[in-house]
Amino acid sequence: MATLEERAKILSEALPYILKYKDKIMVIKYGGNAMVDEHLKKLVMEDVVMLNSLGMKVVLVHGGGPEISKGLKAIGKESKFINGLRVTDAETIDVVTEVLAGKLNKNLVKQLNLAGGHAVGLSGLDDNLIEAEPISKDLGYVGQIVNVNTDIILDTLDMGYIPVISTIGYDKDGNVYNINADTAAARIAGALEAEKFIAMTDIKGVLSDKNDPDSLMKTINVSELKQLEKAGIIDGGMIPKVQCCVEAIRRGVKNVVIIDGRVPHSILIEVLTDEGVGTEFK
Repeated sequence: MATLEERAKILSEALPYILKYKDKIMVIKYGGNAMVDEHLKKLVMEDVVMLNSLGMKVVLVHGGGPEISKGLKAIGKESKFINGLRVTDAETIDVVTEVLAGKLNKNLVKQLNLAGGHAVGLSGLDDNLIEAEPISKDLGYVGQIVNVNTDIILDTLDMGYIPVISTIGYDKDGNVYNINADTAAARIAGALEAEKFIAMTDIKGVLSDKNDPDSLMKTINVSELKQLEKAGIIDGGMIPKVQCCVEAIRRGVKNVVIIDGRVPHSILIEVLTDEGVGTEFK
């Protein structure tokens, strides 16, 4: 247990970061094990509420792949994937909408409110927040973002609420689309000109040696990424996550980082300490 002196040191270390991010927008892409494990979920909600209480404008963006799969299984529908994306027909998009914009979104809002915050649930359908178009006929109602309308998010933040956004969108004809949450979070962060974008994952970050958990690369320059991919340091499921970080940087987000959501209070460690807890992209 930390001594009083150690606790004071931790609090004093946090002060510059509190001042740095006060009144600034911070987008957190919430997912992975931290969204499934109930204890970790509680800690994430507490972290978000604390940052909000310190004057930071936190936006929580979430997907919900496991919950969607569970919902489809309940109606006897098998999940099919092409290049990691869920094939989404008319029946599937109804389940996606019910799960993401309904059950899952409202549960997160409830958890934030129980933690002492004031949260509001939104989806990409609210006030034309996410305008989308289909990626391909093979994938069905899986969309790519055409435009992000930030008015409703900014209004919600200005009133002191924490927006919790589920990543579905729709086109000019009213068709609803399932949208990759990492991609949507990065685009939303860019559209909001966020100060910081945090992508939560189930790994420590980018490791220079996959067999050595202590080989975390604390900082990566975007110009190094192609070389790191060629070397196999960035591969598989990490590639799209890194691409989303690059997209956020390209769209003007000042600080972009992938963190390990399995670490208790990883958000607070990343935002309020000198140490940080993941890989930052510049």
